[in-house]
Amino acid sequence: MSSHIVTPGPYRATKLWNEVTKLFRAGMPLKKHRQHFRVYMNCFTASAAVDWLHELLKDNSNFGPEVTRHQTIQLLKKFLKNHVIEDVKGRWGMEDLEDNSHLYRFPSSSPLKPIPNRAPVLRKKSTSMMDRESFFRFRRSKNFDKEILENVDPETQESAMGSSSGEMKHCWELTEDDIQVIWKNVTLTHLQKLVGSGALEDVLDPAQVDPQFIVYNMTKVNKHGVVSLEDKTDDLPPWVLSAMKCLANWPKYDSNQPSYPGFERDVFKTVSDYFYSLSQPLLTYQFYELFVNILGLLQPSLERVAIEALQLCTLLLPPASRRKLQLLLRMISRLSQNVDVPRLHDVIEKRTLLVQTFSRCVLSCEEVDDLDELLATRLLSFLMDHHQEVLEVPVYLRNAVEDHISYLKSLTTFRGSGVAMPTYSFCRQISTQQFDEQKLSLSQTALADLLESLIKDKTMSVKEKRKKLQLFQKEYPDIYLRRFPTTESEAQLFADKPKIKPPMLLSIKKAKTFSIRN
Repeated sequence: MSSHIVTPGPYRATKLWNEVTKLFRAGMPLKKHRQHFRVYMNCFTASAAVDWLHELLKDNSNFGPEVTRHQTIQLLKKFLKNHVIEDVKGRWGMEDLEDNSHLYRFPSSSPLKPIPNRAPVLRKKSTSMMDRESFFRFRRSKNFDKEILENVDPETQESAMGSSSGEMKHCWELTEDDIQVIWKNVTLTHLQKLVGSGALEDVLDPAQVDPQFIVYNMTKVNKHGVVSLEDKTDDLPPWVLSAMKCLANWPKYDSNQPSYPGFERDVFKTVSDYFYSLSQPLLTYQFYELFVNILGLLQPSLERVAIEALQLCTLLLPPASRRKLQLLLRMISRLSQNVDVPRLHDVIEKRTLLVQTFSRCVLSCEEVDDLDELLATRLLSFLMDHHQEVLEVPVYLRNAVEDHISYLKSLTTFRGSGVAMPTYSFCRQISTQQFDEQKLSLSQTALADLLESLIKDKTMSVKEKRKKLQLFQKEYPDIYLRRFPTTESEAQLFADKPKIKPPMLLSIKKAKTFSIRN
C-alpha cells in the first residue's frame, strides 16, 4: 500500500491520522473467522492487525522504520477508542486491545477526523525599524521627498510633504532593538524559504518568536557549540549532568563509581526521570505545530533542507531548552553507539529503548494527540543521527544578518546629491483564495527548483541520479510530470551524454609465426 506525503501546513497531525486511517481501512486483509462456535465474516485478529499496521508504518515515509511493535499496539488502541475499529460484537470506546486472537472489524461509519476551517492569519505591518516613518524622512528637496514618500504610508504623506526642505539634519541610528528585529526577520525569512510555504504564520505565530533567544543561541556558545547559560538556575542540576556524563563516557567516566549489577540501569532511570519531570518538552508546546510540519521534510531527497530547517527552528527555543536538548542528544547518540554499555533492558534493543524513552520528552502536544508518540519517535531518530549538524550555529545566518545591518548603516550615512534611495513597498491585503493560490504556487515552485537541481547536478553518478529522480517521481508525481511530460523527454536526460569514441587503431594483421620444423 503506497503512502502519501502529507505536506507542511496547519493541522498536519490530524491529516496524518486520516492518512493512516484510510490506508489501514483500504489495505487490511479481511477474512472469515470462527470463534465460540460462531462464524464472523470480514474481520481480523488483533495480532494480524498489529502485523499489518506495523509494516505499513515502518514503510510509510511520514513515520519511518523506527516505529516499534509496542507503538503499533498503542495506535490500534487509539483506533478502538476513536471507533476506527470495533470488536465483532460492536463494542468500542475503550483502549483494551491486546496483541492476541480477539476479533475486530471496521465500522460502517467514517472514522476520519474533521479538519477545522481556519482563515489564514493576515500579515500585519512590521513594527521594525525599516517601517518607521522617521527613517524615511530625509529632507533635501521636494523631488527627493516625493520619491521617498511614494513608498510611505499614504496617511502620513501629507504631513511629511509639508515638512521644510533642506539638507538632512538627522540620521537614524540602529538600536539594539532594531538589531534584534533584524535577527528575527532574517531567521524567519530563511525558514519560510526552506519550508516552502507561502505563509509561515500557518504553523507559527511570529509574535511567539523572541529575537533575544535567537541572538543568545547564536552568540553565547562554548567551544563545542553548546549554549552557555548565564543564569545557572535554569541549567541541568549537577547530579543529572554527572549521570549523563557517566552514561555518555561509560565505562571511563569515574573510577570511583559503584560497580554493582544494574548500576547503569539506575543511572539511566535517574536521567529519564528528570526529563519526564520537566513542565514542558524540550521543543516546547508552542512550537509543536512547527516541528510536526518539519517532519514532512524528512525524506531522502530533502535531507539537507530538513537539517537547515531544524537548525533555524531550534534557534527559536529558549536557551535553557536548547542547551538541555543539545546535551541530551549528545548523550543518547554516544550511548547508542557505545558497545561497552551493558544492556539497559532485558528485551528492547538499546537504540529503540533510547528513542522510546526520550521521544515524548523532546516533542509532545499540550492537548492529547493520538499520533504524538509516533511523530516524536520519527523526529528524535532523525535528530540522533544528525544532531551535530542540526545544533551547530549556522554561519550563513550570521553573515546574512551582518550584511543586512551593514546595508542599513550605509543608508543612515546617506548625504544624497541626486542619488536615488532604495524604494520600499507596503503589503496590501489579499483574499483568502489568492492567499491559498500563492501558498500552493510557492510550494510547488520550491519543489520544481529542487527537481532542476537534481537534473543539473553533474557531480552525481547516473545510477544515483536515476534513484533520486525515481524517488521524487513517487513522492511528487504532478511536478515530475510537468517537467517530463513524455517518456521520450525523460529518456533524453540520459541519452544526451557524449559517447567516448574508441581510439583509432591500425588494423595490423598478426604475423604468421614459423617454427624450426617449418
